[in-house]
Amino acid sequence: MKSFLKQSAYLIILIALASCSGTNVSKKDSPSFDKQAHRGGRGLMPENTIASEKNAIDYDCTLEMDLQMSKDKKIVVSHDAYFNNDFCLTPEGDTMTKKDGLSRLIYTMPYDSVAKYDAGLKPHPGFPLQKKMHAVKPLLSVLIDSVEAYGKRQHHVNHYNIEIKSSPNNDGKTYSSLQEYIDSSMSIIIKKGIASRTMMQSFDVRALRIIRNQYPKIKISFLVGANNKKTPEEYITELGFEPDIFSPDFSLVTQGLVNGFHKKYILVIPWTPDTLEEIQRLKDMGIDGVITDYPDLFSKLK
Repeated sequence: MKSFLKQSAYLIILIALASCSGTNVSKKDSPSFDKQAHRGGRGLMPENTIASEKNAIDYDCTLEMDLQMSKDKKIVVSHDAYFNNDFCLTPEGDTMTKKDGLSRLIYTMPYDSVAKYDAGLKPHPGFPLQKKMHAVKPLLSVLIDSVEAYGKRQHHVNHYNIEIKSSPNNDGKTYSSLQEYIDSSMSIIIKKGIASRTMMQSFDVRALRIIRNQYPKIKISFLVGANNKKTPEEYITELGFEPDIFSPDFSLVTQGLVNGFHKKYILVIPWTPDTLEEIQRLKDMGIDGVITDYPDLFSKLK
Protein backbone atom coordinates (compact mmCIF):
# COMPACT_ATOMS: atom_id res chain seq x y z
CA MET A 1 0.00 0.00 0.00
CA LYS A 2 2.82 2.40 0.93
CA SER A 3 4.56 1.57 -2.34
CA PHE A 4 1.36 2.31 -4.26
CA LEU A 5 0.95 5.66 -2.48
CA LYS A 6 4.56 6.63 -3.26
CA GLN A 7 4.08 5.78 -6.94
CA SER A 8 0.83 7.75 -7.04
CA ALA A 9 2.46 10.79 -5.42
CA TYR A 10 5.35 10.62 -7.88
CA LEU A 11 2.92 10.46 -10.81
CA ILE A 12 1.01 13.49 -9.49
CA ILE A 13 4.25 15.47 -9.24
CA LEU A 14 5.20 14.60 -12.83
CA ILE A 15 1.77 15.67 -14.11
CA ALA A 16 1.99 18.93 -12.15
CA LEU A 17 5.44 19.73 -13.56
CA ALA A 18 4.26 19.04 -17.10
CA SER A 19 1.20 21.24 -16.69
CA CYS A 20 3.30 24.11 -15.29
CA SER A 21 5.30 24.21 -18.50
CA GLY A 22 2.15 25.33 -20.34
CA THR A 23 2.64 26.50 -23.90
CA ASN A 24 5.52 28.89 -23.26
CA VAL A 25 8.18 26.54 -24.62
CA SER A 26 10.88 27.38 -27.13
CA LYS A 27 13.49 25.54 -29.17
CA LYS A 28 16.17 27.09 -26.99
CA ASP A 29 14.57 25.37 -23.97
CA SER A 30 16.13 28.23 -22.00
CA PRO A 31 14.86 31.20 -19.99
CA SER A 32 17.30 33.52 -21.79
CA PHE A 33 15.86 36.54 -23.61
CA ASP A 34 17.47 37.32 -26.98
CA LYS A 35 18.28 41.04 -27.00
CA GLN A 36 18.84 42.12 -30.59
CA ALA A 37 20.10 45.53 -31.73
CA HIS A 38 18.29 46.41 -34.98
CA ARG A 39 20.88 47.36 -37.61
CA GLY A 40 23.29 47.59 -34.68
CA GLY A 41 20.93 49.84 -32.74
CA ARG A 42 20.26 52.72 -35.12
CA GLY A 43 18.50 54.73 -32.44
CA LEU A 44 21.94 55.34 -30.95
CA MET A 45 24.50 54.86 -33.74
CA PRO A 46 24.68 55.05 -37.57
CA GLU A 47 22.94 51.92 -38.82
CA ASN A 48 24.65 48.81 -40.16
CA THR A 49 28.14 50.14 -39.49
CA ILE A 50 31.10 48.69 -37.66
CA ALA A 51 30.58 51.33 -34.96
CA SER A 52 26.94 50.40 -34.41
CA GLU A 53 27.65 46.68 -34.22
CA LYS A 54 30.44 47.26 -31.70
CA ASN A 55 27.99 49.33 -29.69
CA ALA A 56 25.57 46.40 -29.80
CA ILE A 57 28.28 44.27 -28.21
CA ASP A 58 28.62 46.85 -25.43
CA TYR A 59 24.92 46.34 -24.70
CA ASP A 60 25.35 42.53 -24.76
CA CYS A 61 23.09 42.22 -27.80
CA THR A 62 22.78 39.95 -30.81
CA LEU A 63 24.16 41.81 -33.84
CA GLU A 64 21.34 42.28 -36.35
CA MET A 65 22.25 43.46 -39.86
CA ASP A 66 21.27 43.41 -43.55
CA LEU A 67 23.14 42.46 -46.72
CA GLN A 68 23.39 43.82 -50.26
CA MET A 69 25.65 43.04 -53.24
CA SER A 70 27.96 45.40 -55.14
CA LYS A 71 28.68 45.37 -58.87
CA ASP A 72 31.86 43.38 -58.26
CA LYS A 73 29.73 40.88 -56.30
CA LYS A 74 31.05 41.75 -52.87
CA ILE A 75 28.68 41.43 -49.93
CA VAL A 76 27.99 44.80 -48.32
CA VAL A 77 26.30 45.45 -44.97
CA SER A 78 23.40 47.75 -45.81
CA HIS A 79 19.64 47.72 -45.33
CA ASP A 80 18.91 49.69 -48.49
CA ALA A 81 19.95 48.66 -51.98
CA TYR A 82 20.60 52.37 -52.64
CA PHE A 83 21.93 55.40 -50.74
CA ASN A 84 19.21 56.66 -48.44
CA ASN A 85 19.11 60.44 -48.57
CA ASP A 86 17.95 60.57 -44.94
CA PHE A 87 21.47 59.85 -43.71
CA CYS A 88 23.89 59.35 -46.63
CA LEU A 89 26.19 61.91 -48.27
CA THR A 90 27.76 61.75 -51.74
CA PRO A 91 31.48 61.14 -52.17
CA GLU A 92 31.76 64.93 -52.49
CA GLY A 93 30.07 65.37 -49.11
CA ASP A 94 26.82 66.71 -50.56
CA THR A 95 23.26 65.81 -49.59
CA MET A 96 20.95 64.05 -52.05
CA THR A 97 17.30 64.27 -52.93
CA LYS A 98 15.25 61.12 -52.38
CA LYS A 99 15.11 60.54 -56.14
CA ASP A 100 18.87 60.96 -56.49
CA GLY A 101 19.54 58.56 -53.62
CA LEU A 102 17.20 55.94 -55.05
CA SER A 103 19.02 56.13 -58.40
CA ARG A 104 22.38 55.28 -56.84
CA LEU A 105 22.11 51.50 -56.56
CA ILE A 106 24.87 49.65 -54.74
CA TYR A 107 24.67 46.85 -57.32
CA THR A 108 25.66 49.30 -60.07
CA MET A 109 28.91 50.28 -58.32
CA PRO A 110 32.11 48.42 -57.46
CA TYR A 111 32.71 48.39 -53.72
CA ASP A 112 35.55 50.94 -53.85
CA SER A 113 32.94 53.42 -55.12
CA VAL A 114 30.38 52.40 -52.47
CA ALA A 115 32.97 53.07 -49.76
CA LYS A 116 33.29 56.71 -50.83
CA TYR A 117 29.79 57.54 -49.56
CA ASP A 118 29.40 58.61 -45.94
CA ALA A 119 26.62 56.96 -43.92
CA GLY A 120 27.11 58.47 -40.48
CA LEU A 121 27.64 62.22 -40.48
CA LYS A 122 24.27 63.54 -41.62
CA PRO A 123 21.72 63.82 -38.76
CA HIS A 124 18.99 61.21 -39.24
CA PRO A 125 15.53 62.83 -39.03
CA GLY A 126 14.03 59.71 -37.49
CA PHE A 127 16.66 59.16 -34.80
CA PRO A 128 17.71 62.41 -33.12
CA LEU A 129 19.73 60.61 -30.41
CA GLN A 130 21.95 58.91 -32.99
CA LYS A 131 25.63 59.71 -32.48
CA LYS A 132 27.17 61.31 -35.57
CA MET A 133 30.52 60.16 -36.99
CA HIS A 134 32.12 59.35 -40.29
CA ALA A 135 31.09 55.83 -41.32
CA VAL A 136 30.79 53.79 -44.50
CA LYS A 137 28.76 50.80 -45.58
CA PRO A 138 31.25 48.03 -44.73
CA LEU A 139 31.99 44.74 -46.38
CA LEU A 140 30.51 41.85 -44.41
CA SER A 141 33.93 40.19 -44.18
CA VAL A 142 35.56 43.32 -42.77
CA LEU A 143 32.74 43.92 -40.29
CA ILE A 144 32.93 40.35 -38.98
CA ASP A 145 36.70 40.57 -38.52
CA SER A 146 36.33 43.86 -36.66
CA VAL A 147 33.50 42.88 -34.32
CA GLU A 148 34.95 39.43 -33.62
CA ALA A 149 38.22 41.05 -32.53
CA TYR A 150 36.31 43.60 -30.46
CA GLY A 151 34.15 40.90 -28.91
CA LYS A 152 37.22 38.96 -27.79
CA ARG A 153 38.67 42.06 -26.16
CA GLN A 154 35.36 42.57 -24.35
CA HIS A 155 35.13 38.86 -23.41
CA HIS A 156 31.88 38.70 -25.36
CA VAL A 157 30.72 35.81 -27.57
CA ASN A 158 29.01 37.45 -30.55
CA HIS A 159 25.75 36.15 -31.99
CA TYR A 160 24.42 37.33 -35.34
CA ASN A 161 21.07 37.79 -37.05
CA ILE A 162 21.76 38.44 -40.74
CA GLU A 163 19.11 39.31 -43.29
CA ILE A 164 19.00 38.42 -46.97
CA LYS A 165 17.28 41.39 -48.68
CA SER A 166 15.73 39.73 -51.70
CA SER A 167 12.46 39.61 -53.61
CA PRO A 168 11.38 38.32 -57.03
CA ASN A 169 11.19 41.91 -58.31
CA ASN A 170 14.84 42.53 -57.40
CA ASP A 171 16.35 39.42 -58.97
CA GLY A 172 19.09 40.61 -61.33
CA LYS A 173 18.55 44.24 -60.29
CA THR A 174 20.02 44.59 -56.79
CA TYR A 175 22.04 41.34 -56.85
CA SER A 176 23.15 38.97 -59.59
CA SER A 177 20.95 35.98 -58.74
CA LEU A 178 19.37 34.81 -55.51
CA GLN A 179 21.50 31.68 -55.46
CA GLU A 180 24.78 33.56 -55.90
CA TYR A 181 23.73 36.21 -53.37
CA ILE A 182 23.03 33.54 -50.76
CA ASP A 183 26.10 31.44 -51.58
CA SER A 184 28.41 34.47 -51.42
CA SER A 185 26.97 35.53 -48.08
CA MET A 186 27.06 32.04 -46.58
CA SER A 187 30.62 31.49 -47.81
CA ILE A 188 31.79 34.46 -45.75
CA ILE A 189 29.78 33.42 -42.69
CA ILE A 190 31.18 29.89 -42.82
CA LYS A 191 34.78 30.93 -43.53
CA LYS A 192 34.74 33.43 -40.68
CA GLY A 193 33.67 30.68 -38.28
CA ILE A 194 30.42 32.28 -37.09
CA ALA A 195 27.88 29.93 -38.70
CA SER A 196 27.04 28.18 -35.42
CA ARG A 197 26.33 31.58 -33.85
CA THR A 198 24.27 32.95 -36.73
CA MET A 199 20.60 32.95 -37.68
CA MET A 200 19.63 33.92 -41.23
CA GLN A 201 16.43 35.87 -41.72
CA SER A 202 14.39 37.05 -44.69
CA PHE A 203 10.92 38.07 -45.81
CA ASP A 204 11.60 36.09 -49.00
CA VAL A 205 10.46 32.49 -48.54
CA ARG A 206 12.55 31.47 -51.57
CA ALA A 207 15.73 32.56 -49.79
CA LEU A 208 14.83 30.73 -46.58
CA ARG A 209 14.01 27.54 -48.50
CA ILE A 210 17.41 27.64 -50.24
CA ILE A 211 19.21 28.13 -46.94
CA ARG A 212 17.26 25.34 -45.23
CA ASN A 213 17.90 22.92 -48.10
CA GLN A 214 21.56 23.76 -48.77
CA TYR A 215 22.76 24.95 -45.37
CA PRO A 216 20.62 22.85 -43.02
CA LYS A 217 22.62 23.58 -39.86
CA ILE A 218 21.91 27.33 -40.04
CA LYS A 219 19.08 28.65 -37.90
CA ILE A 220 16.21 30.13 -39.94
CA SER A 221 14.15 33.18 -38.96
CA PHE A 222 10.98 33.93 -40.95
CA LEU A 223 10.30 37.68 -41.15
CA VAL A 224 6.78 38.92 -41.79
CA GLY A 225 5.37 42.42 -42.12
CA ALA A 226 2.37 44.05 -40.48
CA ASN A 227 0.15 43.39 -43.50
CA ASN A 228 0.77 39.63 -43.40
CA LYS A 229 -1.68 38.55 -40.70
CA LYS A 230 -2.19 34.78 -40.46
CA THR A 231 -2.35 31.92 -37.99
CA PRO A 232 0.83 30.03 -37.01
CA GLU A 233 -0.27 27.13 -39.20
CA GLU A 234 -0.83 29.43 -42.19
CA TYR A 235 2.60 31.06 -41.77
CA ILE A 236 4.27 27.65 -41.70
CA THR A 237 2.33 26.59 -44.81
CA GLU A 238 3.44 29.80 -46.56
CA LEU A 239 7.09 29.08 -45.76
CA GLY A 240 6.89 25.36 -46.46
CA PHE A 241 8.62 24.17 -43.28
CA GLU A 242 8.86 24.99 -39.59
CA PRO A 243 11.46 27.74 -39.00
CA ASP A 244 13.57 27.99 -35.86
CA ILE A 245 12.32 31.54 -35.27
CA PHE A 246 9.19 33.44 -36.24
CA SER A 247 9.93 37.18 -36.48
CA PRO A 248 6.84 39.34 -37.06
CA ASP A 249 6.27 43.07 -37.01
CA PHE A 250 5.63 43.65 -33.31
CA SER A 251 2.10 44.92 -34.01
CA LEU A 252 1.08 41.38 -35.04
CA VAL A 253 1.97 39.77 -31.73
CA THR A 254 -0.86 38.40 -29.59
CA GLN A 255 -0.83 35.92 -26.74
CA GLY A 256 -2.49 33.40 -29.03
CA LEU A 257 0.22 33.83 -31.67
CA VAL A 258 3.00 33.33 -29.11
CA ASN A 259 1.32 30.26 -27.65
CA GLY A 260 0.66 28.84 -31.10
CA PHE A 261 4.32 28.98 -32.13
CA HIS A 262 5.58 27.81 -28.75
CA LYS A 263 3.41 24.71 -29.06
CA LYS A 264 5.49 23.93 -32.14
CA TYR A 265 8.75 24.76 -30.31
CA ILE A 266 9.34 27.81 -32.50
CA LEU A 267 10.83 30.97 -30.99
CA VAL A 268 8.99 34.30 -31.38
CA ILE A 269 11.23 37.36 -31.80
CA PRO A 270 9.32 40.42 -33.05
CA TRP A 271 10.68 43.60 -34.62
CA THR A 272 10.84 46.70 -33.98
CA PRO A 273 9.15 47.86 -30.78
CA ASP A 274 11.05 51.01 -29.84
CA THR A 275 9.61 52.04 -26.48
CA LEU A 276 10.10 50.46 -23.08
CA GLU A 277 6.34 50.03 -22.69
CA GLU A 278 6.02 48.16 -25.98
CA ILE A 279 8.94 45.86 -25.27
CA GLN A 280 7.76 45.14 -21.71
CA ARG A 281 4.23 44.34 -22.92
CA LEU A 282 5.61 41.83 -25.43
CA LYS A 283 8.02 40.32 -22.91
CA ASP A 284 5.14 39.79 -20.53
CA MET A 285 3.48 37.66 -23.23
CA GLY A 286 6.43 35.29 -23.10
CA ILE A 287 8.22 36.16 -26.34
CA ASP A 288 11.78 34.88 -26.71
CA GLY A 289 13.51 38.12 -27.68
CA VAL A 290 13.12 41.49 -29.38
CA ILE A 291 14.79 43.35 -32.26
CA THR A 292 14.84 47.04 -31.35
CA ASP A 293 16.52 50.26 -32.50
CA TYR A 294 17.23 51.15 -28.85
CA PRO A 295 19.38 48.48 -27.14
CA ASP A 296 19.72 50.72 -24.07
CA LEU A 297 16.10 49.88 -23.19
CA PHE A 298 16.88 46.24 -22.37
CA SER A 299 18.45 47.11 -19.01
CA LYS A 300 15.16 48.72 -17.94
CA LEU A 301 13.00 45.64 -18.52
CA LYS A 302 11.48 43.75 -15.59
